[in-house]
Amino acid sequence: MEIKDRILVAAVELFMRNGIRSVSMDDIATQLAMSKKTLYKWFENKDQIVHGVMQKYLLSEEVECENVFATGSNALEEMYNLMHWHKKTLSNVHPSIFFDLQKYHPQAWALFEQHKNTFILSKIIENLRRGISEGVYRADIDVEVIARIRLAEIEIIFDPKVFPTREFDLQRIHIACVEHYLAGISSLKGHKLINKYRNVTEPEA
Repeated sequence: MEIKDRILVAAVELFMRNGIRSVSMDDIATQLAMSKKTLYKWFENKDQIVHGVMQKYLLSEEVECENVFATGSNALEEMYNLMHWHKKTLSNVHPSIFFDLQKYHPQAWALFEQHKNTFILSKIIENLRRGISEGVYRADIDVEVIARIRLAEIEIIFDPKVFPTREFDLQRIHIACVEHYLAGISSLKGHKLINKYRNVTEPEA
């Protein structure tokens, strides 16, 4: 592995564990058993490292997301597979990461915003259209509106004003949001599948 990649791998581990703001260039150098002089040879400052980490992370996430979606036999299964994958991912994410990015690293945040408004939005729309064609989502859904509501939820789960980190963990919020979203868009056929995936039996009136 090239030195530059080693630095980014070490940095993302520290950021995920401790948040971005609390990690210094000294911390990254220590993690790598590397001199600060060598570290600065590759990156002029921490902001450059954060930007590089974000680029690498988003590319990896796109590949992983496509792979997860490919395992779904229908639109709902796609979403449940994605939900469980994200649940594992969020177990390793420090809750302050999105706040730190937005406030202290605007260029890296801009990368995430672009990723969210292009790749993520396109996957949401693709899933909604698939679900409607399969009959597991309601036929009367306004796809463009609902897709953007779902997109907004992604940021809400990281907002400490809405969900104080001492009271809510990311996995809990994520699952609740996804299941609420799916319950709202699913048809009767879809609700039966949801109960199957959740191992729930509901009495029918």
